[in-house]
Amino acid sequence: MNHGKEPSFFNSSRRESLFGAAAVLSAGAVAILAGRDVLAQGMKAGAPAEADVRILNTARAAELEAIAAYQLGAESGLLGAQAKALALEFQGHHKEHADVLASTVRKLGGQPAEPKARYAFATDKLKAEVDVLRFAAGLERGAVSAYLNAVPLFQDRALSQAAASILGDEAMHWAIFRQVLGEKPVVPGAFMS
Repeated sequence: MNHGKEPSFFNSSRRESLFGAAAVLSAGAVAILAGRDVLAQGMKAGAPAEADVRILNTARAAELEAIAAYQLGAESGLLGAQAKALALEFQGHHKEHADVLASTVRKLGGQPAEPKARYAFATDKLKAEVDVLRFAAGLERGAVSAYLNAVPLFQDRALSQAAASILGDEAMHWAIFRQVLGEKPVVPGAFMS
């Protein structure tokens, strides 16, 4: 358990960089709003919606899982105050994504995916703050890959644009976690796969 002490990797320069990056992320939310607006306003009339609804619901299910994972981390007692605040901020982003995805599914005539009653997280591996942060970083990396793969699949290209804006948010989350963990905040290569 943390007992209020931050691990050594949370030194002041990393802490300042982390919360500076979070401030940029909050300012960057303006750009993400453009994608949210595209989703919220609805799509082109007559666009083939069935496949798009499946993709949106898959994304919503992943967002709901992320919300549950962040809740688990926040309630674990393993996170220091700053890490917990950041986790809850990122959880809030996932909640916004999930809400907008649900609204869009409804506008397309579908039924939004519901949260599972229980998620099977490997909680036995979460022994310290660093474990929770690595777990969250892994989820964010998975979200980046999922949205990257979803973007070209949408029939309605406006949905591709909106998914790409969410992808950008997930990539920023991942980069911030990488930095907090003492890794280079940039992705390991020039391209994501």
